[in-house]
Amino acid sequence: MTPTLLGRWQTRLFLLATVGVLITLPFHFGIIGPGIPVDHISPFFPILGYVALFGIMWDVIYIYMQQFRWDRDWPGAFQLFAGIWEAVFILCIVKLFGLPGAPKDLPIYWFTIHYSLVWLGIYLVSQSLMRILFPRWRFHGGRLF
Repeated sequence: MTPTLLGRWQTRLFLLATVGVLITLPFHFGIIGPGIPVDHISPFFPILGYVALFGIMWDVIYIYMQQFRWDRDWPGAFQLFAGIWEAVFILCIVKLFGLPGAPKDLPIYWFTIHYSLVWLGIYLVSQSLMRILFPRWRFHGGRLF
């Protein structure tokens, strides 16, 4: 499947809103991850939001980069590199500037675990369940609607 820009956006937002939220819930409530003091807000949902926000921007760049590949496709290995790059980018932004809801003192260890589990969950669902549950998704450039 060669995703279109609209398809990339729909797929990214849908998977972050479903799989990403399900994986983030245990982190948010402290079942997994650092114990967040009661008077503080858990940074994991804001991080998920920033992954979605910055991801929309990255998808524009990824679609542009696809135009230089002979088959105009984006193989799974590129998804791996994109996931690593996006994690490094968001972590650097959070550590250098801090973002609302995501403080500068966010432990890198817990960010890495949370981001890795979310990314792995989304990658696995996009490579398996999406193809089963949404057969048209594959043939319409990743668009769900």
